[in-house]
Amino acid sequence: MTLGLTPEQQELSEAVGQFAARHAPIASTRDTFDALAAGRLPAWWDALVANGFHAVHLPEDRGGQGGRLMDAACVLEAAAKALLPGPLLPTVITGAVALLADPVPASESLVRQLASGMPAAVVLPDDGDFRVRSDGEGWLVTGSSKVTAGACAARVILVGARTDGDDVVWVAVDTGQPTATVESEPGTDLVVDVGVLRLADHRAAESDVLTGIDADRAAGVVVGLVASTMAGIVQWCVDVVTAHLRTREQFGKVIGTFQALQHSAAMLLVNSELATAAAWDAVRAADESLDQHRIAAAGAATVAVSPVPDLVLDALTMLGAIGFTWEHDVHLYWRRAISLAGSIGPANRWARRLGELTCSQTRDMSVDLGDAEAEFRSWVAETLDAAMQLRNDKPAPHGDYPDQASGPQRTLIADAGLMAPHWPAPWGVDAGPLKQLIIDEEFAKRPGLVRPSLNIAEWILPSVLAAAPKELQERLIPPTQRGDIHWCQLFSEPGAGSDLASLSTRATKVDGGWRINGHKIWTSLAQYADLGALLARTDPEAGKHRGIGYFLVDMRSPGIEIQPIKTATGQAHFNEVFLNDVFVPDEMLLGGPTDGWTLAIATMAEERSAIGGYVKFDRAVAIRRLAGQPGPDRDDALRELGELDAYANAIRALGVRETIRLLDGQASGPASSIAKVAMNVLLRRTFQATLQLTGQVAMVDDDDAAVVEPYLHLPAELIGGGTREIQLNIIAQMILGLPRK
Repeated sequence: MTLGLTPEQQELSEAVGQFAARHAPIASTRDTFDALAAGRLPAWWDALVANGFHAVHLPEDRGGQGGRLMDAACVLEAAAKALLPGPLLPTVITGAVALLADPVPASESLVRQLASGMPAAVVLPDDGDFRVRSDGEGWLVTGSSKVTAGACAARVILVGARTDGDDVVWVAVDTGQPTATVESEPGTDLVVDVGVLRLADHRAAESDVLTGIDADRAAGVVVGLVASTMAGIVQWCVDVVTAHLRTREQFGKVIGTFQALQHSAAMLLVNSELATAAAWDAVRAADESLDQHRIAAAGAATVAVSPVPDLVLDALTMLGAIGFTWEHDVHLYWRRAISLAGSIGPANRWARRLGELTCSQTRDMSVDLGDAEAEFRSWVAETLDAAMQLRNDKPAPHGDYPDQASGPQRTLIADAGLMAPHWPAPWGVDAGPLKQLIIDEEFAKRPGLVRPSLNIAEWILPSVLAAAPKELQERLIPPTQRGDIHWCQLFSEPGAGSDLASLSTRATKVDGGWRINGHKIWTSLAQYADLGALLARTDPEAGKHRGIGYFLVDMRSPGIEIQPIKTATGQAHFNEVFLNDVFVPDEMLLGGPTDGWTLAIATMAEERSAIGGYVKFDRAVAIRRLAGQPGPDRDDALRELGELDAYANAIRALGVRETIRLLDGQASGPASSIAKVAMNVLLRRTFQATLQLTGQVAMVDDDDAAVVEPYLHLPAELIGGGTREIQLNIIAQMILGLPRK
């Protein structure tokens, strides 16, 4: 998915791609490497300026297109995907930073020049050693920049120079002045120049000085736009790798059928989507508070910039030896990614910076809904206020889980239709994405009100809604929502885990119902359940995915034997369930005798969506505690915390993007499958880092330490809802379209 979520942004991206295809095919770009390195503008630069791509984010009254920073990000993403050469990125960045300045003649003049097509670059205060002093008539600037992209092509370079008091003065430097020299450097990136700016008592008049630019805000803008460029690079890699795997043959087979390559390609897509989400979040945060912008920018640096060279290397290796040749274009993208990653400075600094911020703050991912559905919001608020006056008085049978307790508070929320608001009335309130967000916000405003959960029933009742007669729905759904009926899911078998279609439990038709015989395993909370959703083969002669029925079983029926499975935690959340001539009446078969597979797929989709949303829970509690305390390992804890929070925030941004798409009436995308895999990665990384940092604390199984106890529960989360490998198969085959074996 691209950065742009609106049709207009997607059309803008397409227009940039078409421009690049006409004016700058990569074969032609290869002939201009020397000219680009010297800072000469591409022959088509005037045509690009005429289209206004360089100035989409600049105000119309100053010659720009009047768009937003996100529009510029879309341009850069598309340009990177097409490997459009030249100083577009540094010029766009300069305009974005200049817009942070006070609206004085100096900034307005610079923006007008940039809108007219003048190439430019920016040197942030930390990217040079420039010092500035006043001589009574103006400012004198002396110093050198670090290596800067676009410096040779730039006609003006916006420099952040420090005073003796460490304040920052922003000076627009005309590179044609004798006191300013730009020395070209041999660049890693072959499609844009790099150079070093040196100033020797360069005089800056008041008309050259921009005021009001916050250095941290400028750095955040730079990182967001660099990350947007990186997003385009990784998207190109996904496209090229996928096309290669679909057509390249070895050993008499298309290599896209090889599972190892399918999984590698799927992970490349996962990382591409996370990079795109993190870049998008950093760009949109430019309009938010400075601390929120810092968090989002540091996250983008950590997820969408620093890892990209290695992601391109992954793509290169999947292309095989051909990818390592000069003739293949992948090395040009690889070089570009290496250079861009280096341009923002060491990755560890960004991770530590983020860890310092998220020790005490979180990224606000809320979507501004304005006053939409005000009457509905008022009703929800009144309902939840009334619920806060009540208390639940019956704990969940399987332990102290406040979200699964029952009593007057839960009953009020359930009867109002707010347990599962997206369900049709009377079980829900027919809430679309907008109303669901409003309900989420109103619950969030009341942290003292625990939002009740349907637990396992959340994955089962959609099938009841889809296929059960109304009388059965009325009998089962209200008491489940109120917490009076508890469920388990009887899907997995010793020989059919993720491969549900291979199940062997039999259902034989008898007078008035069915006789069930079989063996289920890994059934969560079966010992506490009143009812179970069970899959059984009703027609052994039918094909693998046919002949399966979906039954609702009374867990106290004669013939059911439950044997707890004690896991590594010493607890027994899972069970084996043996079914010996268990009678299930006809009314408890959902749909027809062979509709079970379709219903099961819908149920599993509900489950995967829920698990993908688990990022709302903080898994880095122990590391966050270490990062907030002085000690010899604090720097390491800050860096690890920053890396983990960057990854978690990218997953959350992925969900926000999907929500915005749904609010716009677009069809759902692959976000839930991608989030499931990403959550798996995040959990492994979180607990690996926790164990490495906590040392001897891990020698004691102490719940309060939040180290060993959650780690021992980790396999349940990694395997539940389908292993990462199964999910990667789905992404490779269903989303990327790679061939099955």
